[in-house]
Amino acid sequence: MSQRAVVVTGAAGFIGSHVSRALVARGERVVGIDNFDPYYERALKERNAAETRGLADRIGSERRESAKGGSFALVEADITDARAMDELFAQERVVGVIHLAAKAGVRPSIADPVGYAHANVTGTSVLLEAARKVGVERMVVASSSSVYGNNPKTPFSEEDAVEHPISPYAATKRACELICDTHHYLTKMPTACLRFFTVFGPGQRPDLAIRLFMQRIARGEAITMFGDGSMSRDFTFIDDIVAGVLAAYDRIPSFGYRVWNLGHDHPVRLDEMIRTIERVVGKRAAITRAEPSAGDVERTWADLSRARRELDYAPGTAFEEGVARQWAWLREAGLA
Repeated sequence: MSQRAVVVTGAAGFIGSHVSRALVARGERVVGIDNFDPYYERALKERNAAETRGLADRIGSERRESAKGGSFALVEADITDARAMDELFAQERVVGVIHLAAKAGVRPSIADPVGYAHANVTGTSVLLEAARKVGVERMVVASSSSVYGNNPKTPFSEEDAVEHPISPYAATKRACELICDTHHYLTKMPTACLRFFTVFGPGQRPDLAIRLFMQRIARGEAITMFGDGSMSRDFTFIDDIVAGVLAAYDRIPSFGYRVWNLGHDHPVRLDEMIRTIERVVGKRAAITRAEPSAGDVERTWADLSRARRELDYAPGTAFEEGVARQWAWLREAGLA
């Protein structure tokens, strides 16, 4: 075990599994952490982890003569368990952390604000302290575009005020940014916080709108449209997000503490999203209308000036192309 490890939290989830595979593909030894939270069925996360293990096995067999080859191990553990995290970080000789684990979702956070604060804020604090103890060289932490709340100014810039999140989930993500900033001030450990803008693509969580709408439209079931269809989101394809995460991981030592938006810079209205899914799936949607939910922001739109300049971040997957790729994956996986 001479090669030091990159820890990826939430490694069996949507974004975490994609990031883990990208790290393995470039030769990193990845130690994934996931507690298999029952927010959605365990089998889907097991499938993600199996795909990452399969990639690591294939790469390993191709690089037997190499001194360095990508590998993947998954540890089932809770990031709020300080003793478990301390032991794991010491045992695995952790060089870097990409922290993607969280209780996700705006609407569920309203029903369980205490659980969200514990998992997201306490969990992040535990990881930062475990990283400090073993001298981790760098850390990347997932934040969210939800920290901007109903910012009237668009597009959203990292320099905008983010003092009024409108859901407990958003508030926990902003709290994590502040904790990371303080931790960097005290320890000088390079730390990046990445504000993700509505990530979609193969492997997307089953509760998120694009996947949910695809499956229901394909089955001829009604979908619920909240509001009048004018709500908009800056949908960002998973491959573009992964590229941004790796760039932030590689470059954060040059910045110390930094916040970066990772979005697409092309907001799509909810009604246009539904029309796009209809075209891709080849069926018309039966739409049930409902009032907007508390905690849902009216729009998101990423200003990518900083990420383009400092990370060479250049999202290249158009929305309809990404939707088509997600639909193809759902069909190939037998989930549609």
